[in-house]
Amino acid sequence: MYFREALIIAFHSMRTAKMRTALTIFGIVMGITAVVLLSAFGAGARQKFTDTFAPLNTSVIISKTSASAGDATPTEPLTEEDYQALADPKASSNFSEVIPLRSGIAVMRYNEREYAVNIGGTSEGYLRTRDRHLLAGRNITAEDGADRARVVLIGKRIVDNLFDGNLQAAVGSDVRVGRVQVKVIGVMAEVGGTQDAFVLTPISTSRLLFAGGNWLNGLGVIAKSIDAVPAAIADIQRILDQRHKITDPGQRDYTLSTPAAQLEQIDKFLRYFTIFSLAVASVALFIGALGLANMMLVTVSERTAEIGIRKAIGARSGAVMKQFLIEAMVLAGIGGLLGIGIGIGLAYAGREAVPRWWPEFGVPQVSPLIAGIAFGISLVVGLLAGVYPAYRAAKMHPIDALRY
Repeated sequence: MYFREALIIAFHSMRTAKMRTALTIFGIVMGITAVVLLSAFGAGARQKFTDTFAPLNTSVIISKTSASAGDATPTEPLTEEDYQALADPKASSNFSEVIPLRSGIAVMRYNEREYAVNIGGTSEGYLRTRDRHLLAGRNITAEDGADRARVVLIGKRIVDNLFDGNLQAAVGSDVRVGRVQVKVIGVMAEVGGTQDAFVLTPISTSRLLFAGGNWLNGLGVIAKSIDAVPAAIADIQRILDQRHKITDPGQRDYTLSTPAAQLEQIDKFLRYFTIFSLAVASVALFIGALGLANMMLVTVSERTAEIGIRKAIGARSGAVMKQFLIEAMVLAGIGGLLGIGIGIGLAYAGREAVPRWWPEFGVPQVSPLIAGIAFGISLVVGLLAGVYPAYRAAKMHPIDALRY
């Protein structure tokens, strides 16, 4: 039997039982749609994670080592001079950026209102490396740091408490942090937690807020690439060891850490979660396959006489088996194409809706490869679901079939 004739018979059989055919195809459609849609949202979530935390993959965090009890070895704090030594363009070719941090707590006042805030003295790269964005105003700049400009960025919670949520009223206003008057130049987007009660100011300006101290809570060094991280660590140790007069590596008064290992674990979790989601979607596809197998069994029973006639006039068992396998695969293929179309359509709708309503989830990523694999899966489902009904039809004896 030629393939074209088999297709014609398959479509004729589908037209004779339209409702049953539609319900069977619907089961395949739901399964394939779930596979395409969940893979798109999973890929979007992983891409969002990668984009958000990419700087942390190349970052080295420098923190102060606390002296242990009974340790007579003198320790030096991290200072602005350490920051300047590391930030010197001649210090290392492996550094992309060096970011200082001096933090503390103070009271911010505006007119008669007061609010306790966390203060961070830093540089312009702080927001970028932490994927923070501005709702209004501008970021602090290198010029602000050089001029010791009395300017601050404030979190959304501070705007809500001091300015009744009015961004326009907040930007450009003069406030007092402790005893120092500063100007609000920008408002950071809301991220949740204590970060929304955070105040950022240039590292040089923060000296005024902390009684002139030049100490730092920590430093962040961004390497130029992941491959450059080991060389960047070696350069940091060379520079700080020289500044802190350290000759024994075991006596260093600072520690270095990299978040890359933790980020890799989170990324692995996201991959496993995506696989789990696809496994759940495959349950719907399995149910659709059972529906298809059931329909094919019913079809074989209804067409027993037809099978008997074909075998009586010379049709071979292999031809009968191919006929029903082709019918099952056509049904599954149609369901697969419809499921891919619906899944891609919903994913593209998600590309418009997610950034507007749920930006933290990432934009769904539609993959042609996944669509092709999903269609292949639908054909395999049709093949597997049709094997037994087709085998049953092929093994019928023509005389027994004609008596049916």
